[in-house]
Amino acid sequence: MLTAPFARRHFLQSLAGAALVLGTSGAGAAALSGTGPLDAAAYRSLRRYAGTPFGHVAYMEQGSGPDAVFLHGFPLNSFQWRGAIDRLAAHRRCLAPDFLGLGYSRVPDGQAVTPTVQVRMLAAFLDSVGANTVDIVANDSGGAVAQLFVTRYPKRVRSLLLTNCDIEPDSPPPALQPVLQMARAGTFADRALARWVADKDLARGPTGLGGQTFSDPTRPTDEAIDYYLGPLVSSPRRKDLVHAYTLGLAPNPLAGIEKELRRVTVPARIVWGTADTIFDPAGGDYLAGILPNCQGVRHLPQAKLFFPEEYPDVIAEEARTLWGVTA
Repeated sequence: MLTAPFARRHFLQSLAGAALVLGTSGAGAAALSGTGPLDAAAYRSLRRYAGTPFGHVAYMEQGSGPDAVFLHGFPLNSFQWRGAIDRLAAHRRCLAPDFLGLGYSRVPDGQAVTPTVQVRMLAAFLDSVGANTVDIVANDSGGAVAQLFVTRYPKRVRSLLLTNCDIEPDSPPPALQPVLQMARAGTFADRALARWVADKDLARGPTGLGGQTFSDPTRPTDEAIDYYLGPLVSSPRRKDLVHAYTLGLAPNPLAGIEKELRRVTVPARIVWGTADTIFDPAGGDYLAGILPNCQGVRHLPQAKLFFPEEYPDVIAEEARTLWGVTA
């Protein structure tokens, strides 16, 4: 989640409900060899589409073993998790979908993209790719979807690793209000996202995507900005979907969820960047206090909201510990 720039897988399309898979060759094939995190071209070559009643969900899959799903933030997409997936694919079949309205998922006309719909989409996506029970790793608004998912489908979740994200008392956070105002006016995509695509230095500046949500002033890279934001401003309809996604974050989609989370028994772990200026730095402690089987919270003093992209080793370390596997 961010504020205003001024203040924050050789198949053809199959029958409906099956996955549409794109071929792997060149850079994508090289990436599968485990030579390191994927660049945008390699990641794009591995993109697949899973047919669901909500549309064709773009996703990336790597690795084998028990299933793990990675839920990204706003306005990012699954590319956010490339570093963590590179480190965890030896232990899990890693699935990273793009939410409806973000990234490269194909959304039919009239389809809502609210958090509750994203939860139902996620269940349908997991059915489509044959994943029954999953480990969830989530960030930002993906963390809100993760909380909603685990309370509605508790038997489908094996573990929960949450990073900076919405919590019931801080959803949407006050810092999101300028974005909500622009989304209501239908101007957010042009006034923020399109400007950042056109001017990468602006995007990395203090009031841009990078300055607000990354610790490293060289982040996000030019290719990451294009991969994240390019599709969102590619057409008037895509801009409308971004605004719909944004407006789905208010009113509070987590209202009343604390009581339900207190009944969640899956093992959980919290990793929280306390340099985050979007979400409450105490949010991690709040989650650790209400999840009964929480294995504790790790604070990262230098980390901002989208630290999972900057510090994939931390995500991999915490996930392996939570999953009970060795490096």
